[in-house]
Amino acid sequence: MRSSILALALMTGAALSPALAETPFTPEDVMKIRHVGSVTMSPDGKHIAYSLSRTRDILNGEENGRALSEIRIASSASQNSLYIPEDMGASSLAWKDSSTLAFLARGKGDEHTSLYTININGGAPEKLFSWDESIRAYDFADNGQVLFFSAREEADPKTQKLRKMGFDANIIDEEFRFTELYRYDMTAGETMSFNFDGQVSSFDASDNGSSVVVALADTPLVGDDIINRKYHIVDGESAEIEHVIQTEGKIGTASFSPDGRRIAFMAGVDRSDPVANSIAIANVRNGQFTFLPKDESDQIDFAWLNNGELRVLSHRGTGSETYTTSLAGQRSNVFTHNAYVGRSLTAAGRSYAISADAPSHPRELFVAPNGGALKKWTDHSAWTKDKTLGEQSVFTWTARDGVEVEGILVTPQGNAPAGGWPMITLVHGGPEAHLSNGWVTRYSDPGHFGANAGYAVFYPNYRGSTGRGVDFAKLDHADLPAEEFNDIIDGVEALAEAGIINRDKVGITGGSYGGYASAWGATALSEHFAASVVFVALTDLVSFMGTTDIPVEMIDSHFMVYPEGNWQMYLEQSPIYHAANNQTPTLILHGEADPRVHPAQSLELFRYLKRVGNAPVRLVTYPNEGHGNRRAAAQYDYTLRLMRWMDTFLKEDGEKMPPYELEKIRALAE
Repeated sequence: MRSSILALALMTGAALSPALAETPFTPEDVMKIRHVGSVTMSPDGKHIAYSLSRTRDILNGEENGRALSEIRIASSASQNSLYIPEDMGASSLAWKDSSTLAFLARGKGDEHTSLYTININGGAPEKLFSWDESIRAYDFADNGQVLFFSAREEADPKTQKLRKMGFDANIIDEEFRFTELYRYDMTAGETMSFNFDGQVSSFDASDNGSSVVVALADTPLVGDDIINRKYHIVDGESAEIEHVIQTEGKIGTASFSPDGRRIAFMAGVDRSDPVANSIAIANVRNGQFTFLPKDESDQIDFAWLNNGELRVLSHRGTGSETYTTSLAGQRSNVFTHNAYVGRSLTAAGRSYAISADAPSHPRELFVAPNGGALKKWTDHSAWTKDKTLGEQSVFTWTARDGVEVEGILVTPQGNAPAGGWPMITLVHGGPEAHLSNGWVTRYSDPGHFGANAGYAVFYPNYRGSTGRGVDFAKLDHADLPAEEFNDIIDGVEALAEAGIINRDKVGITGGSYGGYASAWGATALSEHFAASVVFVALTDLVSFMGTTDIPVEMIDSHFMVYPEGNWQMYLEQSPIYHAANNQTPTLILHGEADPRVHPAQSLELFRYLKRVGNAPVRLVTYPNEGHGNRRAAAQYDYTLRLMRWMDTFLKEDGEKMPPYELEKIRALAE
């Protein structure tokens, strides 16, 4: 037997079966969810500012577009207030001082994004600073009297005039506008440009402004931004580069210690580490750094508590924890989050807060005012308590080669029917990502609305996923997509052997790398899946590597060999190579403006399956959408098509494709 069942168990306190409610959770309910986003604690630890986002309510006449976000401030578990409404478009929250919140926005009359502040004790937002181009990021120093900010270099007037005349040719990978770093002295009213030879992607200033740590890449290309950046320690007044922190691969956020002597930053441990989920500490005097000790987990976020300690948020498998660590790696105040999963962290002194979600609720604000255990301070989607949700658990199995794999399983309420439930297998992208045992329902992830429609929904964290340390994340290297996608098959087999699912009624779906798995499941592994919904997927690895904007990252973090080093592997590991093996009805969807996976990848799969496949196939593209749908209408359309495709081929007779039009969408025009 290739796989065996190890466990199907609820994590303690994390996935208790909710009481039956009269109203099922539906795809339309996804649009009502409100998510806590970025969180930032005031310097005195008394207030937490956070963003609260929602999908536009197009079903009740609201204009289509991207998600909207308001800014709220909480001061206790029973008190949070709206400070900046949705129409302001505020982002990038930071505290100028304990009573003044700063943010970026394009206010009334603004040509570019400017820096605003609001006094939390009363008053309206006021513009603090604007620039000739949109401000992209900022940081205060010297008690708020010095502002460091980044913005793109000013557009060339002649180029703009020529474009208006019709001379609008784009010169690929040569025509750049770099983002630069500036220092503005509010007392003197003077601005200085740092004029680096490279692209400024992120930065952090010491409290007194004497030093700045700046992430620089050679070009503004996204591929360079992802894997070819290095942190530079810069004099905050002279703009002179003093040291380069010689990391090998990916880097994440960085932050100075309160005394400015050290820098903590996120990084990959080497060039082939697929994620920057390890914390390093650098000495400002020489740029030398060491990594904090880490076991089979991923360090997700951190904040300085004092000059010698950090508060850390870590993901361990499908759960999370917070702890305090010394710079030598000694841990204390470890708290395992049994009932929720942390996503981001902020701190001031001994107090800290996180955003977190659970199987029973979307992302909310949790706070530990004086350290210790976290308490839930907000409940912005309390109405979900009145909805029937699925039963959510962690499922663990052993792959055919002995590797232990885990995932999330959401099922309808009650016991499985005779023969098992039909199942939708949702494969995450990346592959450097993972699904935690938190809220797993969104427009492209059926979760609770899938369970209420009678499906088991399975989220496998196949090898190559994060959350289990560097070694597990590297198990997919130079092995595309053999064992990693076999892990999915072994998980499906384990669920079938347990009597939980109907082995003949299994569908597969996912986006990006998860779309690759779904296309692979519809071709090379077609005998295992009765339906496939493929989203923004890699389908021809040869042409993918010739069109993606991240070719070097894909090689150094995953494939480990360029196409010219092994053309045959790239060919044979492409879903289109196995198109004639197709017996799985396949729905393919793609954004027409996708820079990461060119939409031609979906067109190739469609043309091959239509010509040599042995099952129904349909291609749907979304104008103005990129690598994943961002606008409410495209998201809702996607959800309806996903579920109708699964219903047709997993529940109904599946003799023919459903109509290409959607009745619910057509009804909106009546």
